[in-house]
Amino acid sequence: MMTKRPNILLTGTPGVGKTTLGKELAAQTGLTYVNIGELAHEGQYYDGYDEEYQCPVLDEDRVVDELDQKMVEGGVIIDYHGCDLFPERWFHIVFVLRTDNTQLYTRLEDRGYTGKKLQDNVQCEIFQTIYEEAMEAYSEEIVHQLPSNTPEDLEKNLQQLIQWTEQWIKDHN
Repeated sequence: MMTKRPNILLTGTPGVGKTTLGKELAAQTGLTYVNIGELAHEGQYYDGYDEEYQCPVLDEDRVVDELDQKMVEGGVIIDYHGCDLFPERWFHIVFVLRTDNTQLYTRLEDRGYTGKKLQDNVQCEIFQTIYEEAMEAYSEEIVHQLPSNTPEDLEKNLQQLIQWTEQWIKDHN
């Protein structure tokens, strides 16, 4: 009998630290880490190009089809800056990472974001856009916000998620 393992969504505005946390969590729990941006790039799951943001448009249906079997099996950490494209049944818990906007601004500038792309992402954080999207897409009791400003926050979040994962596995096997 396969050990049942949870599916976790890490979401939040670009620059909040999803990837660092996700990779570290996968390394320490043995869950599978999937970065949707990388997956889309590797499989070319795109549906056109967004001139305004200078980036390809994600083909959401193909992404969902590609991952569905893996998600049904469980034990997956998904990292993406959106959340309403995924089926609700996929996730056992959803973490929305939050970063102070002045700090986010600096992180995004360091990544080469400029102009409208930079402004819109910082505004997205100010208006809690992703948090509200998550609260609408999933049942409220599985959605949690995590502060992600300092290396201490990262460490605390990591420990909390490891603990949650271990507890979930105990409770469901």
